[in-house]
Amino acid sequence: MPRPTGRVLTLLELLQSGGTRTVAELADRLGVEGRTVRRYVEHLIDLDVPVESVRGRYGGYRLAPGYRLPPLMLSDDEALAVLLGLVAGRRAGLTTEHTASETASAKIRRVLPKHIARRLDTLLESLAFTERPGEFDTPDAGVLLAIADAVRHRRPVSIRYTDRDGRRSERTLHAYGIVAHSGRWYVTGTDPGIGEDRTFRLDRIADARTLPGSFEAPMGPGPAQRVLSGFATAEYQHEVTLRIHGTVEQIRAHLPAGVASLKEDEPVAGEDRAAERWLRVELRAERLDWLPPVLASLDRPFVIERPDELRDLVIELADRLASYARRA
Repeated sequence: MPRPTGRVLTLLELLQSGGTRTVAELADRLGVEGRTVRRYVEHLIDLDVPVESVRGRYGGYRLAPGYRLPPLMLSDDEALAVLLGLVAGRRAGLTTEHTASETASAKIRRVLPKHIARRLDTLLESLAFTERPGEFDTPDAGVLLAIADAVRHRRPVSIRYTDRDGRRSERTLHAYGIVAHSGRWYVTGTDPGIGEDRTFRLDRIADARTLPGSFEAPMGPGPAQRVLSGFATAEYQHEVTLRIHGTVEQIRAHLPAGVASLKEDEPVAGEDRAAERWLRVELRAERLDWLPPVLASLDRPFVIERPDELRDLVIELADRLASYARRA
């Protein structure tokens, strides 16, 4: 009696979705009896597909981990999700090599049934983005995977790094985590040579090698918060200190954590912590000309403690706006 090929392929697709599937579950999905499921499994094994049998109360069948199956079988929704993810990832800069995402998209599209490919083309033709795609320097896939392995196993990693001024160095890093922010990949951790936290752009790392030994991750903020705090306190030409009267939410809407650090004064007894009050804001910047419009958009009382140049720029903006308003 010939085996129904369609059901065998459906079984393969179910197993590819991951985990252990019981015989009863597979029989129900395929609309057959348990012994028929076992025959289908034998057929896959005859085709060199590594199906493993799991014993016990929650036993059943699963695929051997790490096996690359030809062909990869995706449902309509899965194929659409993968291709849209590649499109969005390219636009956001959150892929590795640009050619890798292009060839991956091409391979998936090549094997899609015509009706699915037409639906996908219709969607992409009607899809619009509010922002133009950015030009990003993507990290090397080998570097990304090597650092991810070092993060997971808490192993020191040696990196060759080129900073924004073109200076090259080789250093050791105790990496806590990898963070995606504003179209860039970053790794954050401690440089044991100086005992301080450091954040590095992954696209500027030319080589990464794990080293012997291990380390303990510190308590406190997670990797994402460490990266944002590092941006807010990075070395730039101007150091700015402000006091702004408002709520944390009002200020953060215009000066997020990656731009400025915020220090809350101790509230007066009985004062609501969500109430408006004077908050100390500190940030660093290469240029000051972008800050006066931000302060104006806040529409909150503020005091400039430093630098004096910022005070002059705010006054100039106020005079300019007033002159525009007086025009007939």
